[in-house]
Amino acid sequence: MAKSKKTVTGRVLHDPVKDKLRPIFPLDLSKCRTIDALVRAMGDTAFTGRQVGDAADILEAMARDKDCFVVLTLSGALTVGKMGLIFCDLIESGVVNAIVSTGALMAHGLVEATGHSHFRYSKNMDDKALFHAGYNRVYDSLEPEVNLDHVEEVMDRILDQWDADEVVASHKLHRKIGEFLVKHSKGRGILKSAYQHNVPVFVPAFTDSELGIDFALHKFARQKQQRPLLRFDPFEDFEKFADTMLATKRMGIFTIGGGVPRNWSQQFGVYAELLARRGYRKMPLKRYNYGLRICPEPDFWGGLSGSTYTEAVSWGKFVPPEEGGRFAEVFDDATVALPLVVGAVLERIGYFKKKKR
Repeated sequence: MAKSKKTVTGRVLHDPVKDKLRPIFPLDLSKCRTIDALVRAMGDTAFTGRQVGDAADILEAMARDKDCFVVLTLSGALTVGKMGLIFCDLIESGVVNAIVSTGALMAHGLVEATGHSHFRYSKNMDDKALFHAGYNRVYDSLEPEVNLDHVEEVMDRILDQWDADEVVASHKLHRKIGEFLVKHSKGRGILKSAYQHNVPVFVPAFTDSELGIDFALHKFARQKQQRPLLRFDPFEDFEKFADTMLATKRMGIFTIGGGVPRNWSQQFGVYAELLARRGYRKMPLKRYNYGLRICPEPDFWGGLSGSTYTEAVSWGKFVPPEEGGRFAEVFDDATVALPLVVGAVLERIGYFKKKKR
């Protein structure tokens, strides 16, 4: 650092320009005509605004790195929260190459993709009355029970044609649902886009979902019809994901929230290290080179959703920053930060112009 003379109090006052510090600037909305312009300007401010700007830079780096395989992990009620089309854009733009999600997110997304709606909740509504009327509350929104009955009908149509000799896994089932949507649905949807762009969708905690319940109920229908029962094997998902990631040159992870999808995806680094350490394969460490997380949970609660990427470095899940690892974390509600970050990056790579053409 460039020093000046020592003052009478002992302080040596530096020149920030000579020290090459990066300045920050007031946010001038009159100069922001696009999402990207706004996010770039936010990156030159402070607090969460700067986090949003830095996050867009990391996602852009992942998107432009042709050797980087990007995993999107999703938790929370983001399709009920109407973020579903953003995930479609991430798939269709080629930014995202695989998805790991909660089951609820896929179920509610299937509701959207088949043309059904969610509705606003009002504080003057009574939850007991909502139950009797068949309205399931998700925070400030409502999922009509008739929507989930329709999802079960879709699942039954797919499972009814499933060969009992073929083991079921979540990535196989979601691909079948995507194929069904291409044939029978006019609207956009995550699983439809994933099928069209060959993006696998994994749900590690499959039984904790509407689709998992539908799979369980289908067992009784098969028993009643005296047909062979279907078998579900979560390790087929695990092995498919591991084989996919082992074949990559570089890896990036884009996490919304946390929970099981985040941990299951990050555990790949541990699995790969153990494959080598136990002598099953001769291979270098396989760790995520990029990481971007949008989640309001702090680390001091002790949950994985709030744990930092630097903590994950100690587990062998991420390349350390000093070895080239690049990370960004945004402590904000995904319904606020996600559209800004993704919108800016999709503008930068020219996705919306291509879509218009």
